[in-house]
Amino acid sequence: MSFRLNGVGLTHANGFVALKGVMLQAEKGERIALIGPSGAGKTSLLSVLGTALAPTEGLAEVLDFDQNFWLTAEVKKLRTHIGSIHQSPPIPGRQRVVTAVLAGKLGQWPAWKSLASLVYPLDIAGARAALERVDLADKLFARCDQLSGGQLQRVGIARVLYQQPELILADEPVSALDPTLALATIRLLIAEAEARGATLVASLHAVDLAIGNFSRIVGVKAGHIAFDLPASEVTVPLLHDLYASEGDELPVQAHEPHFLSQAAANEAATRAACC
Repeated sequence: MSFRLNGVGLTHANGFVALKGVMLQAEKGERIALIGPSGAGKTSLLSVLGTALAPTEGLAEVLDFDQNFWLTAEVKKLRTHIGSIHQSPPIPGRQRVVTAVLAGKLGQWPAWKSLASLVYPLDIAGARAALERVDLADKLFARCDQLSGGQLQRVGIARVLYQQPELILADEPVSALDPTLALATIRLLIAEAEARGATLVASLHAVDLAIGNFSRIVGVKAGHIAFDLPASEVTVPLLHDLYASEGDELPVQAHEPHFLSQAAANEAATRAACC
């Protein structure tokens, strides 16, 4: 088991309920896309899985640790096995790209090596190899505040590739990338997870990226799980119901979202089976 959420709720200090009664689990090696309207709770869900936030209700188990790990020193050990990719990576602007990438393994290295690497990068070849995979090898020694938003997102992805975690959590990892690069990056993350048997959970704004690349789709709405289905069972009416609060248009990245044809075919097949 990679993780299991059993009736998980999350209420912030101001009283806002971000999650309620969430039931979700994944076996090791699964690749899951989270979709849903803005404010649905996708980021909060990833924050609980990444141990950034502790649930206020229910039980959360991540990589064989239960929710009590938030109260112990073991949480630091657990976090070395979790790689988080953020929409806006929390990387200091004055930091060099090579140092930002190597930070992926600071928790795995002994203290002396971590401190030494902050002064002088100890694995330049490893950082370069990770950056090559996201087409940024030429930015190895650039300062992060010299990069565009899309380049900074790719540095965050390179850091997770270098870390090689058991659980990869990606929160809108391609929001600043053009459609072609976004598709290539999503496929890179999927290939990385497949190669190492890692679990990948990605929150995606573009529905076509999710349905076209992930076999399991989880719809999140108003803090709860609206549906948890194979991509082959996600239909157009289901998507429109999920995004009802955002109008008639579904959020897509492609100019011609052919995935809608597949979703329509799924709907037709469902009706045929019922009738």
